[in-house]
Amino acid sequence: MLEVLTGTGLAASAGLNAYIPLLTMGLLARYTEAIDLPSGSAWLSNGWTLTILAFLLAIEMVADKVPVVDHVNDVVQTFVRPTAGGLAFGTGSASETVTVADPGAFFTSNQWVPIVAGVLIALVVHGVKAASRPVVNTATAGFGAPVASTAEDIGSVLMSILAILLPVLVLIGLVVMVWAAVWVVRRRNRRKRERDAGVETRQLFG
Repeated sequence: MLEVLTGTGLAASAGLNAYIPLLTMGLLARYTEAIDLPSGSAWLSNGWTLTILAFLLAIEMVADKVPVVDHVNDVVQTFVRPTAGGLAFGTGSASETVTVADPGAFFTSNQWVPIVAGVLIALVVHGVKAASRPVVNTATAGFGAPVASTAEDIGSVLMSILAILLPVLVLIGLVVMVWAAVWVVRRRNRRKRERDAGVETRQLFG
């Protein structure tokens, strides 16, 4: 099950930021012995790949901290983050790490399963992130965007590192994400009720 937790953590991280888990795996594989990428994913530790990922990450981090621009970025990332999640889950679950010595023992067949799982996990996390940002921006007049974005970036980094080094702790991160999803749904429902109440009041006294 450690392979599943590793893949899940990396895919969830990609749902917050597409490039952080890929960059984390590439850097750790290139400069440490914490992860041994499968032969098909060795390109992640290539110098040019790391440079490109770092450049894309810089653009993403800036765009995600500017109100309105962050919404446009989320729309674009609707396609990028799930793709990265599928790649991260597939690569992470098939990699040998400090906690996973025989990754091939779990996914011996149906190699498409981890990729599809990663896509779905990243898509769900991305959906929560994209839905929460308008709530934060409205409640803080836009000033909360950089704070929320920074927190998400930190969460993505921590989730990526834990997924590789201590995958059991990924469960804690998943609990936090579920709590965040519930908070977003409740907040959006409250805003909807307030808008509906405002419309009814205007109709009654208008």
